[in-house]
Amino acid sequence: MDYDRKSAVSSFYGGRKSSLDALNQDFPSPNPVPDQRRDDASSFFNPQRQSRGSVDILNNGRTSTAGYNQGSFFHAGREEPLKGGRDEEEEGMRGGDDWDVYADFNNAGPRYSTGFGGGDQGYQQLTPTTPLTKPEGTLSATGPVELVTVPALGPEWRRSEMRDMTKSGRREKKSDARKEKWTQWKRGERGMCGKYFTRRVLVFTLFALCAAVAIVLAFTIPRVPGFAFKSDSPLLNATGSWKNAVPTTFSRFPTNFSFPAFASLQIDTNGNFLPLTFDHLHASIFDLDTGRQVGTGDMSHKTLPAKSFPQIQLPLNFTYTAANDSDQTWLNWYNACKNRALIVGGVRPPVKFRLVLDMDIAGLPTEHHASTQVSDANCPIELSQNGV
Repeated sequence: MDYDRKSAVSSFYGGRKSSLDALNQDFPSPNPVPDQRRDDASSFFNPQRQSRGSVDILNNGRTSTAGYNQGSFFHAGREEPLKGGRDEEEEGMRGGDDWDVYADFNNAGPRYSTGFGGGDQGYQQLTPTTPLTKPEGTLSATGPVELVTVPALGPEWRRSEMRDMTKSGRREKKSDARKEKWTQWKRGERGMCGKYFTRRVLVFTLFALCAAVAIVLAFTIPRVPGFAFKSDSPLLNATGSWKNAVPTTFSRFPTNFSFPAFASLQIDTNGNFLPLTFDHLHASIFDLDTGRQVGTGDMSHKTLPAKSFPQIQLPLNFTYTAANDSDQTWLNWYNACKNRALIVGGVRPPVKFRLVLDMDIAGLPTEHHASTQVSDANCPIELSQNGV
């Protein structure tokens, strides 16, 4: 220890005083005696001396201190306990005041140090003052004014804060807020209308809506119907106003013919759940042998019942012009429509034609087409014996 190294033991025993501290030097023993007991004080100056055991000759053999006494060391400070020798634990057990280490600083109890406070025994409360109600600029003559309304000085505006106050900064913040909301909606953390319509709810809602729309469309979208001619009489003679709308003529010079008729059609609407409405129906008739067009027909707004086979009569206007009477198309229709008395056996040859229908159906975005052909139809008119 430091006290051992700074002691005056060597000078006490009459050793030579020098500037060299022998206690701080490690001198090897020249003739060590392994079985002899030594103490630190006597063996240092006389290694061959017999050990005195624990008897201290400095105190005339009255105590056993291994050769040391209190006068051999420097003073290490006071040895009495703090606060005049009082024991705080014993005082606490006897019911005394508890020790408060913060009493000198928080004004909550008696001061243990009187070096700074002048010996005051506790916290001295200030005299209460009336609140400041006077106008600004008026000073109180009786006491100090509490500046409770003065705000603390804050830092200067930063560059980011100044940018947030500009129009572009506010626009950028709104854009960031929209992106954050979109991200939260994709994660399912928020809905489109507050907490409603989250992503999962929206997916199920759209699926149910699509299913409902598909079911409604399956029953409401019209289907293109099928057409067929009446088997016994595909072409009918014109009646009513349509009979007089088109003149009935067959001429060799110039070579042409024209006459009105009705096409007897049967329409299949079994694929529709609602009544079928035609906005416009246009027909084109072609000769089956030559492929030349010989007639047209038109029908305006027409509504047919669903799940049935209704029949309609489509008005047709047969009109054809040829270069001479040897034209094959003109001859086919002339022989089929001339008087039976001029034919051996009284049986006229049938007309052969193909009917093409262009349908504009309400509820469908585009125009649809259908066609059918007839090879054994009778001519709806009969010419006079001396007509041509």
